[in-house]
Amino acid sequence: MRFLIFISFIIFSFVSCNLFEEKIEENAVARVKDKFLFDTELKEVIPFDASRGDSLLIANNYIQKWIKENLILEKAELNLKAEQKNFSKQLEDYRNTLVIYTYEEELINQRLDTNVSVYEIKSYYEQNPHNFELKDDIVKVRYLKVAKKAPNIKKIRKYYKSTKAEEIDQLKEYSHQFAEKFHLNENEWILFDEVLKEVPITVSDKAGYLKNIKHAEIEDSLSYYFVYFKDYRLETDVSPLSFEKKNIKNIIINRRKLELVSKMKQDIYQEALQKKEFEIYKDEKNNP
Repeated sequence: MRFLIFISFIIFSFVSCNLFEEKIEENAVARVKDKFLFDTELKEVIPFDASRGDSLLIANNYIQKWIKENLILEKAELNLKAEQKNFSKQLEDYRNTLVIYTYEEELINQRLDTNVSVYEIKSYYEQNPHNFELKDDIVKVRYLKVAKKAPNIKKIRKYYKSTKAEEIDQLKEYSHQFAEKFHLNENEWILFDEVLKEVPITVSDKAGYLKNIKHAEIEDSLSYYFVYFKDYRLETDVSPLSFEKKNIKNIIINRRKLELVSKMKQDIYQEALQKKEFEIYKDEKNNP
């Protein structure tokens, strides 16, 4: 009787193992030795809106990468010595770095003051002019692109270089109705290169062009382009404060981050020192 029970148990175990292995292989999309890549993992790397063709391509590339990586990993495991595969110190250091970084970020999220006053921005700008040398030409400009068949082109020729508020308002109204592209905020500094992307101006000497041309009308086969330069700053000039406000704000906030983290570290150190939570043991041989 015991023998029959033992045989039955062996048979059941064998069948169960086979069924388990069949279940694994049923859900797997690839195998390297005893490691399996499952369809659930594959689905995570395929965007939900990908086409069938793209999905197949992404899946095939991922499977090939997974197979090669695991083949190399197995080869490395077999050929490297035990001490060469011991990364416990590196893993501990990496974990410690992540924990400290996460704590610092949480501290910053809770305590950092991100409000930067106009006075702070202006003071930083005035105290650090050497930090704001322009790397590119910038301009205050208004421009618009209008189809040649658009109405009242003569009106645009009059208004695009005007300094009268009522005529500028009419230009804006016209642009919203008929212009294909336009930029009418002439009080905003923008890169001259951005203008050149929108307007087909032929320029061999940017500095010379900006010094000598205040307005221009250009045309191609389909459109007219009207450009008016209100002001400019050349490469190597000191950048205007209005162009640097966002940059200066970020600099001030980043400096506050560093100061906050530095103070946190010093506070923790001083508190532990007072509570005698750490000691430095002197080596009599090295520290007489």
